[in-house]
Amino acid sequence: MRPIVLSGHTRPLNQIKFNREGDLLFSVAKDNVVNVWFSHNGERLGTYNGHNGAVWSVDIDMSSTLLVTGSADNEMRIWDVRTGQCLYSWEFATAVKCVAFNRNGTEILCITEERMGHRGALRVFRINRDPASWTQQEKEAIRTVTFSGSKASVATFDALDRHILTGHENGKIALYAHDSEYPESGVDAELELQHTMAHSDLVTDLQLGWDKTYLITSSKDKLSKLIDTNTLDVMKTYPTDTPLNSAIAHPTRPYVIVGGGQEAMSVTTTSSRQGKFESRFWHKVFEEETARLPGHFGPINTLAIHPTGNAYASGGEDGYVRVNWFDPTFFTSKPYGGEFEIPDEDQ
Repeated sequence: MRPIVLSGHTRPLNQIKFNREGDLLFSVAKDNVVNVWFSHNGERLGTYNGHNGAVWSVDIDMSSTLLVTGSADNEMRIWDVRTGQCLYSWEFATAVKCVAFNRNGTEILCITEERMGHRGALRVFRINRDPASWTQQEKEAIRTVTFSGSKASVATFDALDRHILTGHENGKIALYAHDSEYPESGVDAELELQHTMAHSDLVTDLQLGWDKTYLITSSKDKLSKLIDTNTLDVMKTYPTDTPLNSAIAHPTRPYVIVGGGQEAMSVTTTSSRQGKFESRFWHKVFEEETARLPGHFGPINTLAIHPTGNAYASGGEDGYVRVNWFDPTFFTSKPYGGEFEIPDEDQ
């Protein structure tokens, strides 16, 4: 496996994202810098400057035209990917912890923090995609979900953009309505269709599988789970011995990759192996750990998979991004024997 180490941040990483083609990798951290890299060689293409606080979340639309970021400076910004220009900024009363585009890039969701008497909320904004008037965006949200109970920490649209999936501070995974049949705004109980208590602690990451029929979660309760997006049934569980910060599913091989490690505040001068800062590979079906890949000397905070499955990237508390390109043997190996291999069309 060929790792490329990217050094462009001075503080811990918060999130990394590949674009649809996989040639670009975007990274955000607690140092208010938004970087974009060429994924094949690790060259930094540029930065997006403007935030005045830690940048918690980033997402890129399907056409690699627009970029959205959410920050601790209480702003959500939308950027022109090519020029680096900030096109519009939404201001809130509290920090923006999570942002995400819908499938065709016409809407953005964001989660704002619960602080200073303000309840946590999930908002959806409609995006004007006309290049001639990019800087003219709708200031008001088209949907607002206010959390009366446990606040949401992560969220994403489902495959058809008719629902929103959220992960919460108390371990809940919830499904919210997002179409014209339901009210545009309200408290979570009014718009929540169903939920499951998948975890017993904070849900740190929630990512859809390649076909968007399932999602993979990670949590501080040391578990990663594979969950059906329609029924919210837990299909598989991957237990570890350290808190997890991120999890991804490989698009073509039956593996789940999880990352985390000993809490940053508890890290001492002990070795990275004792802190368990490796990326850990689990067989998606058999729920068995198959490999570990070291590299970071602090907890892994975020993971992203290349759209083709040829590589994955990890961002750590150490401030580095590592892009790991898989060897050909990764795609040809049969660790359980040929009779136990899953046909490509069933993965």
